[in-house]
Amino acid sequence: MAERNIAGPPRHDPKVITALRRFAISITVFNIFGYTLLGFEQAWLWPFIALATGYTVEIGLELIAARNEGRVPRFLGTGFRGFAEFLLPAHITSLAVNMLTYPNDQVLVMMFGIVVAVGAKWVLRAPVRGRLRHYMNPSNFGIAIILLVFPWASIAPPYHFTENVSGVVDWIIPAAIVIAGTLLNAKLTGRMWLIFGWLSFFALQSVIRGWLLDTAILGALGTMTGVAFVLFTNYMITDPGTSPSKPGSQFAFGAGVATVYGLFTGAGIAYGLFFATATVCLVRGGFLWAAHFVEKSRKRYEAEQQALATTTTLREPESTSKPEAGTGAVAA
Repeated sequence: MAERNIAGPPRHDPKVITALRRFAISITVFNIFGYTLLGFEQAWLWPFIALATGYTVEIGLELIAARNEGRVPRFLGTGFRGFAEFLLPAHITSLAVNMLTYPNDQVLVMMFGIVVAVGAKWVLRAPVRGRLRHYMNPSNFGIAIILLVFPWASIAPPYHFTENVSGVVDWIIPAAIVIAGTLLNAKLTGRMWLIFGWLSFFALQSVIRGWLLDTAILGALGTMTGVAFVLFTNYMITDPGTSPSKPGSQFAFGAGVATVYGLFTGAGIAYGLFFATATVCLVRGGFLWAAHFVEKSRKRYEAEQQALATTTTLREPESTSKPEAGTGAVAA
């Protein structure tokens, strides 16, 4: 009988837990203000349905994985705090999918997106430093799948973030998101290089589309001032679980998303932000698997060469002794 792994998989880094906790608080507060003051379009009951769906899928898949891997579930044995920390990713994903999509009155479509988003973390995985990690941004992937499977659905109208406010409040909201997001990404997630690559290449592709496709450059650049874009920049694309950690790789990741967005938008494909992010995440996942197989092949080749060298070394004394035996026989 296989020995049961009592310890379970490694926990998140404390900084990641802190970032998840602050992100969860931020998106919860934003939803409360959104439904009471800002003018969110979805039904009031939907956030609760979204959370129930996300929690259920996360717990159910963890139970299945724990049973399959012979370990205890991660949410057991750590008290209420550990249980709450386990649910933080599902909490964020569920509220984000509900907040950023608008499937009319079809609540099952929203629930479908959350199931896809949370479930993808257990299916679409790649080896990272010896462990299988999910590589598709969960919230973004769930939204992208909704838009692909249900063409009549759309993202939430950008105006609903500031529908019921005006004047200086229109500036305070994005400013507050930028300040909070910058502190979060600078101190905890460490994704400032990703943001820099994303913003710089987004501005660059706006100008290039203006030159090549006669797009209004100021209008393309104006996209960067919207609340939806600010949210995407600070809280969606910077997901620490599905983006690189090294500065150079971060910059390339952000620049890649902006470049693919420019290609999609130039080709007339709507919702380019979500499709571009999903595309780059998919490419990164393929790269991680390719790097894994290359490293595996390299280690196998080195092991074969070492075994061959060892065998050759063991045979050398035999080869040396044969001429001596022959010489002795002739002399006799």
